[in-house]
Amino acid sequence: MPFIKKYFIYLILLLLTFSGCSNNIFRKADIKDTPINVNDRVKRNIEEGRGIRFGKGSSKGGTFDFASSNELWRASMDVLDFVPFSNASYSGGILITEWFDGNSNDKNEKRDLKITVRFLTNEIRSDALDISIHERKCQSNGTTCSVNKIKSELEPQIGLAILKRAAILEKKQFSKNSKDYLSKKRTTLEKKKINSAR
Repeated sequence: MPFIKKYFIYLILLLLTFSGCSNNIFRKADIKDTPINVNDRVKRNIEEGRGIRFGKGSSKGGTFDFASSNELWRASMDVLDFVPFSNASYSGGILITEWFDGNSNDKNEKRDLKITVRFLTNEIRSDALDISIHERKCQSNGTTCSVNKIKSELEPQIGLAILKRAAILEKKQFSKNSKDYLSKKRTTLEKKKINSAR
């Protein structure tokens, strides 16, 4: 009998504990109080004790999204498919190409270029990408090389091409999803009609 009383008391304490937490878990959120930037939301949630981060405070956990479902990532791969990648990290949000021929006008030097694309957000918008181009110039004897980050008209052109391609991919995915939804709905309605006719 004391055994049952002991567990009954634990059960009551447990129920009281959970009933006190329910007000904090399910509170209404106001959109004006929610930060727009994902990193700011994560930081605020952790400060309020609503998030868990393992390891060092600055490290980020793995991503559970698939690269094939991200239109910006797929568009970047499509636009930059003329050159191989030295680093393509979806979870890190970065694409780096190999060095490729930059067509130097000087016969005595070889000019190579490398493109780096950083993904700042998954949304298709003008500030979603940070594109940088590095230039490597080597003398024809191959002994002296210099590497510099350059400003080029190529950066905005690549960014615009990626955004256009991503918008097209998003539109195709949306129309595919809506067609799938409508066909499933049509099939369900037809089954209901057949069942009601019986």
